Amino acid sequence: MAAMEDSIRRRTLPAAAAILLLLRLVLVVTAGGDGSCSGNGGRQLWVFGDSYADTGNLGNLGRELTRAWYDPYGRTFPRRPTGRFSDGRVLTDFVASAVGIATPVAYKLRRGVPGVLLARGMNFAVGGSGVLDTGYFQRNLSAQIDLFQAHLRGCAPAGGVALVVVSGNDYAAVVEKDNSTSAAMAYIPTVVRGLREQLRRLRDEVGMRKVVVTNLHPMGCTPFFTRKLNYSGCDPIANAGSDKHNEALRSVLAALDPDNRTFLLLDLHTPFTGFIDDDHPSSSSSNASARSSSKTKTRFPMRLRLRPCCESFSADGYCGQQDDAGKRLYTLCDEPEQHFYWDDVHPTQAAWAAVADTFRATIHDFLST
Repeated sequence: MAAMEDSIRRRTLPAAAAILLLLRLVLVVTAGGDGSCSGNGGRQLWVFGDSYADTGNLGNLGRELTRAWYDPYGRTFPRRPTGRFSDGRVLTDFVASAVGIATPVAYKLRRGVPGVLLARGMNFAVGGSGVLDTGYFQRNLSAQIDLFQAHLRGCAPAGGVALVVVSGNDYAAVVEKDNSTSAAMAYIPTVVRGLREQLRRLRDEVGMRKVVVTNLHPMGCTPFFTRKLNYSGCDPIANAGSDKHNEALRSVLAALDPDNRTFLLLDLHTPFTGFIDDDHPSSSSSNASARSSSKTKTRFPMRLRLRPCCESFSADGYCGQQDDAGKRLYTLCDEPEQHFYWDDVHPTQAAWAAVADTFRATIHDFLST
């Protein structure tokens, strides 16, 4: 009898262990834990980049360093700060809508989030980040993709879409360090090579089948540059840098994906330019995005296109700045929807909504192929 019981035990324990292992695998693959990857069978959005895409990953380290967690950020939506660098929604929110899902959870806010929410993807983008190290002590693009791979735990992201957002922190860091726009220009090949490597990783190592990557907006039209011109025009040198970056990026994508099956270049430059800079050649482009921008240009009155809604008293100040007594050191407009820019570099929710109108069909067509 003892021998029979021992024989049964030897057969039963491995079977039970196998079932337990299977259950664990199911929990990892489905949205039951931090290792969600195939979700509920629907689309997912995985986001990488900087403050144009961050929805809460920059930790609250005080008003001066992490102003997006303080008033007046978030005053339009959801009427409180959420870590978004805007008065409301940012690029990630509108791309998610174009993909057909709700905004994915920010990586930093994932703890305790129900699995059904994790199943729609995750946002790893963090304000201050760059393709390379920017000196702002934030995870660069490579480190964000490392987190993504750890999150997947070897599971292929079937049905997922990656969004890669680069808005110029690498170049801003160089200018801040060397006080030289020529140094930033010389840095473009290095940044684009680094971006190429991370895009290759997403396709070849992670297994992403659809990757949307933004080009660079006209940096010289941000209030950071236009303030010294009394918001009357854009900085041509900074804009030339954006053009050079975008040209290099187009060449990289053409070499990586000649048939345009995996990578979509999401054109932010053309609609940004169409809305804010009448004198730029792109404003008269026959591109569909430019035409759409031209039709809706009245959303942003000429006198407000280059002026931020939230403007610091001093050029070296910031939106949301206060003195030791808590007194505002900035002005705030009454109608942010009339302004393209919210602060010195970030668009308003209204601006992102207008720009999104120009790319919704493009994203839909890309995902349909």
